[in-house]
Amino acid sequence: MSIIKFLFLSVFLSSFLFVGYSQKYDGNSITVYQLREQMNSDSNLVILDVRNKKELSDSLGHIEGVINIPVQDLSSRIHELDKYKNDEIAVICRSGRRSSIATKLLLKNGFNAENVLDGMEKYHATEKGKN
Repeated sequence: MSIIKFLFLSVFLSSFLFVGYSQKYDGNSITVYQLREQMNSDSNLVILDVRNKKELSDSLGHIEGVINIPVQDLSSRIHELDKYKNDEIAVICRSGRRSSIATKLLLKNGFNAENVLDGMEKYHATEKGKN
């Protein structure tokens, strides 16, 4: 492989990885591991699960004590979260896509919210004994 092809490929892959990383980790996101740490250290942490009610009882289960407001209902039910305006809200769904949308809506409305990357799929996969 010529040096020019090698350099071009290196620049292309670097920019691709950088763009992918910057889109996923936008400063308003946390990993499942960070969520677990917060759950242990912050008694005021609010966990908002934006999956539909049926999904809470599927094979991925749910986190005890979550507030469930499906993402499609969040804009009309956002007032239910007003008492948590000064608390940190971790937003979770199955994979992180819906929770990302919900997090943006919450931030726009003055809440302290963070999207849980990779959602319940990662949370369930990293439970003790499942690593």
